[in-house]
Amino acid sequence: MSGDFADRLAHRFADPGLLRQALTHRSLTQGRNRGLASNERLEFVGDRVLGLVIAEWLVERFPGEREGGLGQRLAHLVNQETLAAVAGRIAIGEALIVPASEAATGVRRRATVLADACEALIGALYLDGGLAAARDFIRAHWAEEVAALADAPRDSKTALQEWAQGRGLALPAYRTVSAEGPSHRPRFTVTVSVGEQSAEAAGVTKREAEKAAAAALLARLEAGS
Repeated sequence: MSGDFADRLAHRFADPGLLRQALTHRSLTQGRNRGLASNERLEFVGDRVLGLVIAEWLVERFPGEREGGLGQRLAHLVNQETLAAVAGRIAIGEALIVPASEAATGVRRRATVLADACEALIGALYLDGGLAAARDFIRAHWAEEVAALADAPRDSKTALQEWAQGRGLALPAYRTVSAEGPSHRPRFTVTVSVGEQSAEAAGVTKREAEKAAAAALLARLEAGS
């Protein structure tokens, strides 16, 4: 594990083993205890802590916002794209512990891997230093994204529906292509169609996958308008 990465964190780990585990990709561990030795369990914890801290922050930051607007912001702030962006800024990929064979495939640059490692790091901070340590990290590294949300993000499913209705087309049709992965971190793949056009995307929930597919199709349709 990179000592430089540990030094960049504002938190000094009482149990450095937690940080090492947070940075250990599952490809490094083998056998029945693979999920215990890698960062998967910490990722499970970090996912919940991130949602709590962001929800708390949004209620504080937008005191006049209704639940719907808060929910849209929350979904944006905890999605894979945002997590991977934060992970990139703190160079977590460089510190990931992976086999040489996996490193050669570019695993350290994959958005899914970076997002998972970022959640695992939050989980490690929470278990080592409590909610305060996790909150300090999240508020320091999500500040840019929160500041950009003066307006609630545009809901892609609603926007795609309005696009179709505005042109007299049938409503968007969504179809789940696959559902795979462990129960604590499933991965859904969904396609959406409007007329003869379609797009496919994945997410950790069916709703997230539908929104990502809708955004991809809407971008394509608007570019072709």
